[in-house]
Amino acid sequence: MNGPGTPSPPIRAGVIGVGSMGENHARVYSELRDVELACVTDHDDDVARRVAAEYGTEAVDFETVLERCDVVTVAVPTRAHYDVVSECLEAGVHVLVEKPIAETTDQGEALSELADENDLVLQVGHIERFNPAVRTVTELIDELDVISLEAERLGPPLDRDALGNVVSDLMVHDIDVVGALLDDRPDSMTATGTENGQYATATMEFDDVVASLTASRVTQKKVRTLTVTARECLVEVDYLEQSVLIHRNSYPEYVVDDGKRRYRHESVIERPRVDNGEPLRHELESFVEAVRTGTDPVVTAEDGIAALETVQAVESLVDGDANRREVQAR
Repeated sequence: MNGPGTPSPPIRAGVIGVGSMGENHARVYSELRDVELACVTDHDDDVARRVAAEYGTEAVDFETVLERCDVVTVAVPTRAHYDVVSECLEAGVHVLVEKPIAETTDQGEALSELADENDLVLQVGHIERFNPAVRTVTELIDELDVISLEAERLGPPLDRDALGNVVSDLMVHDIDVVGALLDDRPDSMTATGTENGQYATATMEFDDVVASLTASRVTQKKVRTLTVTARECLVEVDYLEQSVLIHRNSYPEYVVDDGKRRYRHESVIERPRVDNGEPLRHELESFVEAVRTGTDPVVTAEDGIAALETVQAVESLVDGDANRREVQAR
């Protein structure tokens, strides 16, 4: 037993699935204070051994991960989320599962209940919540009378051989962020798409707020932006630059310059401080802190279920199953 002033032992972390995303989780765990990257595992033994060697840990089998670790990141294909996360929770291990939480909302509900029954943290990896620019807007949003939000997530894919549905791969980030900022679920929505699922746009109606979301892999420029229109101001968020601009007191006027009368439109632009940093690091720090303190994670299982339900509704509309969908708020 630790006496007064005795430091707590490090939290032992593992990563299940060390592809491109899982490897980054391993890297960050290896860098965090009071965290030990205890081991990693992957269906490809060579990949697991390479990542383990890179970050000073050991490649082991799945059962050994459950024996050694207090917390794990699950970064396996979505079809395996339910089975893998269930086994982790049943073994008493806290879990951060990459989005989406599972293949279906029923599976998500079952995982949430299992985590609650075992008094474990289950966090869903909606990483944009931890983008410093989004954190800054989250602090501002309660002071604003919001009218609309517009999100654009555009650009060609990094890996053209691994193209999933643009709604579940890209738009899901903005669906989660918008839901979190408004602390609400959409009442209804319309959506459409083209280019074999590589371009989609959705309009969602909340209580007195409209959100327009566009996701694209056929746009030849990388764009990651969010615009919040409020009665008091216009807020522009750039995820890539991790910047926030607030436009206030916009007014038009005519001025005379060299004898010529011309029109201009000016506004006061504020640049609130944004504490820049790697979103993944913020995410894992937050996850570990929730485990240490026994508090709810920033992105709960319920958040993950809500995002998944909305994603599936948008996909259904894009696929032409309906022209309009009513979404019952929980």
